[in-house]
Amino acid sequence: MIKLHTFGPAFGTVDPSPFVIKAHVLLRMAKASYETVPADFRKAPKGKFPIIEDKGRIVPDSTLIRFYLEEAYGVNFDAGVSPEGAAIGWAFEKMCEDHLYWPVVHDRWMVDANFDKGPRKFFEKAPALIRPLIIAMIRRRVRRNLAGQGNGRYSPDERFAIAARCIDAIVERLAHHPFIGGEQPCGADASVFGTIACMLTPYFDSRICAYVQTKPALRAYHDRMLALYFPADEAQKAA
Repeated sequence: MIKLHTFGPAFGTVDPSPFVIKAHVLLRMAKASYETVPADFRKAPKGKFPIIEDKGRIVPDSTLIRFYLEEAYGVNFDAGVSPEGAAIGWAFEKMCEDHLYWPVVHDRWMVDANFDKGPRKFFEKAPALIRPLIIAMIRRRVRRNLAGQGNGRYSPDERFAIAARCIDAIVERLAHHPFIGGEQPCGADASVFGTIACMLTPYFDSRICAYVQTKPALRAYHDRMLALYFPADEAQKAA
């Protein structure tokens, strides 16, 4: 059975990572038998999650997991949409992962009030004596990553303007189709759903997340995906 390394339900979502949520949905789209296990950084060759273990192989990164499922299990995640819909979906997927993910990271990790009630909990198992040093080190690393990606160099207004343009693009797409690729879910919906789920949670104070919550189309899309791919008990954890 496939093992999916996850952080587990947190902050009002199925998982605090949109990429782990994406992997959950891909596995369910593929109708694959899998179980979840706690994230173990010793097994993460790229130092990030999700990863899956299958048939003695470790596959890191949510996109590489998709490629693996396509190759190893013959899954066509875009079977229900046109080539045009699949291409549009891929563009929306990468927009979410490269332009909407990073504002979420910024607001959770760089805003002290959000960090204290959110990511700080990840460090509770660290020895109390060195915990502040570990937290400071990881937050510096996140800050460097944000600067390297570019999002950390924006002013708050610039960051919001870029994110809002992306959000509006998703809303416009969903005004004409129930899913990102068209009339049926496709592979890109796994990623877009993960991103929207992490932005819809009211757990954190964020101008960008507040903007998402003003968009009924995004809530309706989130609920459609949740109903399709998560049992009622998990849906309640994510509510």
